Amino acid sequence: MSAQKVALITASSAGLGAQIARVFAPDFRVVINYASSKSKAEALLTELSSIPSVHPSPSTPRFHILQADVSSKAAVETLVTETIRTMGRLDVVVSNAGWTRMTNFLDINDGVNEDDWDKCFVMNVKTHLWLAYATKDALSETEGTFISTASVAGVKPSGSSLPYAVTKAAQIHLVKSLAVILAPKIRVNSVSPGMLLTEWGMKFPESKREKAIQNTKLGRLATVEDVADQVRTLTLSRSVTGQNLCIDGGSSV
Repeated sequence: MSAQKVALITASSAGLGAQIARVFAPDFRVVINYASSKSKAEALLTELSSIPSVHPSPSTPRFHILQADVSSKAAVETLVTETIRTMGRLDVVVSNAGWTRMTNFLDINDGVNEDDWDKCFVMNVKTHLWLAYATKDALSETEGTFISTASVAGVKPSGSSLPYAVTKAAQIHLVKSLAVILAPKIRVNSVSPGMLLTEWGMKFPESKREKAIQNTKLGRLATVEDVADQVRTLTLSRSVTGQNLCIDGGSSV
């Protein structure tokens, strides 16, 4: 097995996933996953390649791109197989995929769309379970870590939709359950950002973005840089498992 540690980050061609890749790039080999944004993934690969490595002779390949629609269980399994075949090992998995549809959270009529419930449950719960299951043997071998991107909407009823909030709460409980099941070899944690002003977050109306800032205790929203730094911290924390870390400026307090 090659010595330099490997991180697989799903949904990482842009936004938070891309920033996590940047934070890992100096001392991890990184697999970038995308569903449809091949050009963004390739642009990120070029950017990552310009970041100096702390390893004088990094194992090759240092970075790799893999397409997979992680709403498909079979695609998740293939993604993991290809990651290990190409990189030789797996130490860190950041399960970063998710889905929502922008609605009025307070309008119950918006909260009973069956398609929204089905798609939210697949993308916010099932895909994280499938990925954990597919990577458990490789992570056990390296005593690695699995980190899932949840949301403060799963802690405090809020966010883009009722099905999103409820399935994010389920995702957080899944992480805690997996921490019990996969111990002692694998550490499993989640991060729950507040509103992030990514391309997705900017779809919220300005009034909702302003209200989100007012709801924080620090008078500012968390940034993708803040969240990515905490993902790295969890990766390196050998004694932390089963935890959900809210990165929300204090809005959930």
